[in-house]
Amino acid sequence: MNVSAIVVAAGSGSRVGGELPKVYLPLCGRELLRRTLDRVFAVKRITRAIVVVAAGELSRAESMLRQDANLAARPWVLQTGGTLRQDSVRNGLAKLDGDVDIVAIHDGARPFVSPALFERCIDAAQKHGAVVPGSVPRDTIKFVNAEGRVQSTPPRNTLREVQTPQVFRRELIDEAHSRAARAGFQATDDAMLVEWMGQPVYVIEGERLNFKVTLPEDVWLAETLIRDGKV
Repeated sequence: MNVSAIVVAAGSGSRVGGELPKVYLPLCGRELLRRTLDRVFAVKRITRAIVVVAAGELSRAESMLRQDANLAARPWVLQTGGTLRQDSVRNGLAKLDGDVDIVAIHDGARPFVSPALFERCIDAAQKHGAVVPGSVPRDTIKFVNAEGRVQSTPPRNTLREVQTPQVFRRELIDEAHSRAARAGFQATDDAMLVEWMGQPVYVIEGERLNFKVTLPEDVWLAETLIRDGKV
C-alpha cells in the first residue's frame, strides 16, 4: 500500500494578523509549516508529501525546507495552490504518483497532529474508503435563522467538530474532486465532496490538541504548549 500526504498551506491566514502568511509564522523559533511537516514525516507509512503553497510563496517555501536539516532529505515536493482550498487540494492530487493507493489530506496549520492519529485514519480509510477525525462539541449548538432566532437545538452526541487528516482511497477522492470541478460545486472540506457524491464518510475520534491555528490566541496557545512541553 502506497500512502501519500497532501499538506495544504496555500492560504493567507489573514485572521491571524500581520503581513506574513500564517504557515511561516515562527512558533518558538520554528515555523508553523515546518512543525506540521515534522509530524507528517513521523508517520512511517507516508512515502511522499505534496506541500501545496501559494504561487508567490514557492521560493520562500523551498528555501525554508531545503535549509532544514530535518526536512531537506525527506520525500516532499512543492505544488502551487489555487484560489480556494478546494482548488489547492485538486492541484495537490494532480501531483500524486500513479501508484498511490491512499491519500491523507492535512491542513498545514495543524502542527500538533499525532502520528498515531494519521495511522488510525489510514487504517480506517483502507476499510471504509473515506474517514475523518472528529470530536463531540463541548458547547451546545443552535440552528438559527437569518434574524438570529433559534430554530432548533441538535443533540451534541450527533455532532462532530471535524479535523484533518482526512484520508481517502485515492480513486474515491480523485473522482469526488473531478465531479465537483465539472459541476462547479464548492465544499468546506474534502469529505463534503465525497458526501455530495453519495458515498459514505466515517468519523473516528480526533484529538483535542489537533487544533487549527487560525486566530491570534491560537498562536499564543500553541507557543504556550510548546514552551511547557505539552506537545
